[in-house]
Amino acid sequence: MPSCSATLYYIHDPMCSWCWAYRPSMLLLRKNLPDEIQWHNVLGGLAPDSDQPMPEQTRLMVQNHWRKIESTLGTKFNFDFWTKNQPRRDTYKACRAVIAASRQHAEESMIESIQKAYYLRAMNPSEPLILVALADELGLDHDLLMEDFGSAQTEAELARQLLLRDRLGVRSFPSLVLEHQSAVIRIMHDYQDYRTSLAQVKSYLSQSDIT
Repeated sequence: MPSCSATLYYIHDPMCSWCWAYRPSMLLLRKNLPDEIQWHNVLGGLAPDSDQPMPEQTRLMVQNHWRKIESTLGTKFNFDFWTKNQPRRDTYKACRAVIAASRQHAEESMIESIQKAYYLRAMNPSEPLILVALADELGLDHDLLMEDFGSAQTEAELARQLLLRDRLGVRSFPSLVLEHQSAVIRIMHDYQDYRTSLAQVKSYLSQSDIT
């Protein structure tokens, strides 16, 4: 088994609708990566903590994103979310929940649970009680999750990932960045065919003579 000689960073946010649309392709890309490529999730922090209701203009913008994604890619959304909840532009709490779940080896499960809750079940992951309920559904240790969710260690880890996002030069989600030694290469993400990204990764590896 070859050792990891490069890292493919996936910069995302659990409450990013385009990340939800990209999920099927992303999973196939990750599954089919060469063994020498290490996959690494990076939380992008789409929107910081806020107790303010989402402005009407922002609500319309996000709903238009959902409609565009649904019409062009066939991704499913439950628009009941907008009548059943008081939306806020706040994704940091969902990011913290992912970090807390990762300490119970449930990072991927929590990401998927948040996405399905938000986009299919019309639940609001900006609410801490919803995030805790999702963790309970996954069978995570409730008390440990609560402790980790609000801990200084989780806050420091979120800050570290946001700094990594900045170092990689990412401003939109989802994004893929391949790093090898001192080189940082943006990889195209294709919502409909993971092989587009895979071919670009393999091409770079071939040119770099690291395979």
